[in-house]
Amino acid sequence: MSVHLHWFLPTGGDGRTLVDRHAYTDGGVKRSKITPINGVRAPDIDYLAQIARAADQLGFEAVLTPTGTWCEDAWLTTVALSQHTDRLKFLVAFRPGVISPVLAAQMAATYQRITRGRLMLNVVTGGDSTEQKRFGDHLDHDNRYARTDEFLTVVRGVWEGKPFDFQGEHYQVEGGLVALPPEPRPPVFFGGSSQAAGPVAARNADVYLTWGEPPEQVKQKIDWIRGLAEAEGRTVRFGIRLHVISRDSSKDAWATANRLLDDLDDDTVAAAQQALGKSESVGQQRMLALHGGSRDKLEISPNLWAGVGLVRGGAGTALVGNHAEVADRIEEYHALGVEHFVLSGYPHLEEAYWFGEGVTPELAARGLLDTVPGSPLAGVPATNGRPASAPGGAPLLLAGGR
Repeated sequence: MSVHLHWFLPTGGDGRTLVDRHAYTDGGVKRSKITPINGVRAPDIDYLAQIARAADQLGFEAVLTPTGTWCEDAWLTTVALSQHTDRLKFLVAFRPGVISPVLAAQMAATYQRITRGRLMLNVVTGGDSTEQKRFGDHLDHDNRYARTDEFLTVVRGVWEGKPFDFQGEHYQVEGGLVALPPEPRPPVFFGGSSQAAGPVAARNADVYLTWGEPPEQVKQKIDWIRGLAEAEGRTVRFGIRLHVISRDSSKDAWATANRLLDDLDDDTVAAAQQALGKSESVGQQRMLALHGGSRDKLEISPNLWAGVGLVRGGAGTALVGNHAEVADRIEEYHALGVEHFVLSGYPHLEEAYWFGEGVTPELAARGLLDTVPGSPLAGVPATNGRPASAPGGAPLLLAGGR
């Protein structure tokens, strides 16, 4: 089992800070019009194309594109970026409750033809009722997972290329059909830590994706989902979602992590924790429990740092260390059964190079990668193996910069 490396497209904005483009108010609600924050880059197409091209050149297999109120639409953004890349696949996140399953199946088929087979699907059931209601979805947490189960049953059914009937609690389909099914069929990535999520993953997921918890907790999840899948007569692969800060020395990596905390005053952290604490997502509550809102003891496991989760929802941990140490931790998760690593960093352009030029060769030397790009920086001006940069490591040509 080889390691599959994926990167992230920050369609909600990027920069040298953990502070979001969208501020938290006292009530925990985000607003789009705020005082600009230093180091934040808008997610315009030119900047996103730079990240996509870098990921392509550095040998990442795919890029995850998020879904939600505060980011660009993943389907439209990635199909545009597919025209700027040659090989890169796109892990498109979407919420099944706000789109017809037959239409989603048709969209996926069209996407595969336009991009020549570069689509992967990340099904996000949704853990925040407030945001779901913005899209017209009023189901509670467990019923959203039940609907996702039906949704994926319909998608797979209509991909068979013949009329498909389905009568469920949430969907009733008569003669559902995708005339030209996708080729190849996009793999389905799916995550969820609640008891309602487990059976849905076991029946439908090709890859079960967890956020970056300590290895012992990840093993418990893998054992749980693997057992449920075996009961369904299925095999599920596993992935993990992590940030990463990898440098030539461990000292430099931890200095970078600590610098990210410098932007966070106590009021910002408190407001973020209040907002995130309202989430119905069991996975989000597990992320919050790793640090309890405190800056103390953020290294919750060797080289696993929970500082991102002080202000960011979703994946809240980062691998921090020198390139060999980060590779060690990836190898540790891999030994548990994790095959797909969906990584990110702040900023995403620079961190892609740090990882691609530092950690990827380490993983290749350990025999964990099937293929390694022979010359990932071909055609890219470089100094000492990295993109030409200004003092402090900032690339000289950045669209959408500060």
